[in-house]
Amino acid sequence: MSAQRKLFTYKTLSGLVTRFRDDLKSSDFILLYAYNGTGKTRTSMAFKEKGKKKIKVELKDSNGSIILDKKGKSKTEDAIVGDTLYFNAFTEDLFVWDNDLEFDTSRVLQMNAQSKFFNGFKELALDEKIFTYLERYATFDFDIDYDNWRITFKKQVKNPKYNSKNPNNEEPEYVIEPNIKISRGEENIFIWCVFLAVSELAIDAEEDSSYSWVKYIYVDDPISSLDDNNAIAVASDLAKLLRRAVTKEIEDGGEKRIVAKNEEEKVKIIVSSHHSLFFNVMCNELKRFNHNRYFLHKNSEESHTLQKTDDTPFFHHVAVLSELKQATISGKVNTYHFNSLRSILEKTATFFGLDDFGKCIYGIDEDDILFERALNLLSHGKYSVYDPVEMGVDNKDLFERILNAFLDKYQFNLPELLKK
Repeated sequence: MSAQRKLFTYKTLSGLVTRFRDDLKSSDFILLYAYNGTGKTRTSMAFKEKGKKKIKVELKDSNGSIILDKKGKSKTEDAIVGDTLYFNAFTEDLFVWDNDLEFDTSRVLQMNAQSKFFNGFKELALDEKIFTYLERYATFDFDIDYDNWRITFKKQVKNPKYNSKNPNNEEPEYVIEPNIKISRGEENIFIWCVFLAVSELAIDAEEDSSYSWVKYIYVDDPISSLDDNNAIAVASDLAKLLRRAVTKEIEDGGEKRIVAKNEEEKVKIIVSSHHSLFFNVMCNELKRFNHNRYFLHKNSEESHTLQKTDDTPFFHHVAVLSELKQATISGKVNTYHFNSLRSILEKTATFFGLDDFGKCIYGIDEDDILFERALNLLSHGKYSVYDPVEMGVDNKDLFERILNAFLDKYQFNLPELLKK
């Protein structure tokens, strides 16, 4: 393990995403850990914008024939083309509910047909691919109306007319309930499964097909929109997709085996997340593949610092401690910092096999009972990193005592990231 990890500071988002694109010339994936509020979504959009370029395209008539000018040359026009398929908050906005407020019977999820995201939907009929993913996470089903670009949902439910005690009962035990309104969580899972299905098409795309333009896939925080209980399953499915993006199956001597794709065949992928369990599963799933891992820290609205975390996927927990330490040094200790410290203590307790986070601080100070009570009380408030409130003087002093005692006992090697 290196004594000091490399730091890279970028004054603009453009410089940051240029670094990512340069990295992907020699590696297959980038795994990015960053806290909420760091600007992960903005970074994903900046990466997408960096890949856009203007090209000349030939004009075609309604029959698909090239239109010629008076000199017999093909007519052209300027077009902007991109190279990145992305999943982030904007992807979810491509789906909007029409709840049939007048009759409250025909509830449909409307797709934005103008988006390039849906280019291959109609001719490729994605229902089966989507359902293959969806059945792992949910129990509802769906139908896609490709003519009107809308989705309806249905679910198998107990038939209220079914009576098992009646020997003459002819009703089925279960019936399909149509036009259901799924929950927000179920909707997010469905959209995630749609994205996975589209990504499959992009990875397997042949030249001049609907998704052959995709050279990069950028996945921003899928767990932020999904149930934490699905974190491992989501990470496992995504890791499988990433491996598929850079490998292929060939037949050699009558036997099938997996080999690396040629560079021009690969689709390079970036995954960013604030979710520690998801990030660690991704790191472990992809440890044998050529990739870079970074911790992303926001210095200002445009400036960011990257720190390589290749040696250990657990670096981000240590980075949180570094941020808490720097907060006490600067005096800018906010109420949400108690939540962060308790989270670190809980992870430390789990690591050491302890059944309570309070046992991490037993014996570290004569006031250890006070420390535990303070953490229990002050970490339960609904404090947000987006609306920081500074602690009072007494709580600041108490926070600093708890943090310093914890660091003195466990001797973490804190990074210099936040001093840069």
